[in-house]
Amino acid sequence: MRTMKTIAMLLALAPLGAFAHGDEHGNGGAPMAKVTELFTKVAADNPKKELELITVEYPPGAVDPVHRHDAQAIVYVIEGQIVMGVKGQPNKTLNPGEVYYEGPDDLHTVGRNASATRPAKFVVFFLKNKGAPILTLADK
Repeated sequence: MRTMKTIAMLLALAPLGAFAHGDEHGNGGAPMAKVTELFTKVAADNPKKELELITVEYPPGAVDPVHRHDAQAIVYVIEGQIVMGVKGQPNKTLNPGEVYYEGPDDLHTVGRNASATRPAKFVVFFLKNKGAPILTLADK
């Protein structure tokens, strides 16, 4: 199971930051998102897969770098408003209670807080290969 310390280290070491980016990463000072791991468990019917649940808190103005999850991901918005988009599909603005899906081959091109003044928070459920990272930065 990944600890928050491990996740924080991965975020700090990523070239653009995975869910974390500010001036030091050349993203124009966009605020950093906070990622909290809630649960990880090997899938009962397939020991090569695991389920993972995280929360992401976007401060006002937060923006993600382009990335992929190499997993099935389901996003559920808890508070605020977020904008999500994958390559080849229109961006979607999500409100509390709304759901968004990303497939394992999708390139996540847009992930951001829709507000410059209010925070947003969402839960992400992943079904992924056991031990795989939750996020891989993409070449732009």
